[in-house]
Amino acid sequence: MKRLFSILAVAGLFVCNTNTVNAQVNANAITSNLSATIATAATMIQDAAAAEPERGFVQVLKEKFIEGGAGFMGIVLLCLILGLAVAIERIIYLNLATTNTTKLKQRVEDALASGGIEAAKEVCRNTKGPVASIYYQGLDRAGESIESAEKAVVAYGGVQMGQLEKNVSWLSLFIAIAPMLGFMGTVIGMIAAFEKIAAVGNLSASLIAGDIQVALLTTVFGLIVAIILQIFYNYIIAKIDSIVNDMEDSSISLIDMLVDHKK
Repeated sequence: MKRLFSILAVAGLFVCNTNTVNAQVNANAITSNLSATIATAATMIQDAAAAEPERGFVQVLKEKFIEGGAGFMGIVLLCLILGLAVAIERIIYLNLATTNTTKLKQRVEDALASGGIEAAKEVCRNTKGPVASIYYQGLDRAGESIESAEKAVVAYGGVQMGQLEKNVSWLSLFIAIAPMLGFMGTVIGMIAAFEKIAAVGNLSASLIAGDIQVALLTTVFGLIVAIILQIFYNYIIAKIDSIVNDMEDSSISLIDMLVDHKK
């Protein structure tokens, strides 16, 4: 009986050892297969990343612009170029027209007190900007009367204001035209899509997807152009308002200086 139990115990230990060895072998095999799979996936991801480099915003924008077609996209691009040209020209002109009015008023007042009208006119003649030009016109009529000087200042102020606002209407025109052209391209693209549907007699997404994409791209680029030009337009208008306010304030100061000089 004891021998039987001994034989059964030895057999049980053998079976357990065999199962343990098999489990270890299976676990090692699974681990090896999993490692090989992960390595293969990592290699595939690296190859895909190397084959398809990351595209920048400019590259994507260029591709979408080409996909939109040369017809309306070319006109929208022309609006952007002309609008930027007008905006840059106005910004340069307005920055050159900006004058330190406080310093100019002090110099004119000192010239009036020390050298009279001609000395003040010389100061204005050597200073750039619409404020100095208004001062010169007022001083040039100061010999007649204060009323004549005031009329000259008001009249020439209107002339200078027209110079400041020159070509700004063209910028507003381009702002209005760019999205309208985009919408027109969208409408034409949708018409083409529905014509395909009518010809084929079957509503298929793949059939009209290209035409709809082109139609929407024209609208997107038209709105982008309008937004860019609108920013420049608002800056220019704010700059013109600032210069006009300086002109009005300086005109009042000039009349006051002439009244004091006549006394």
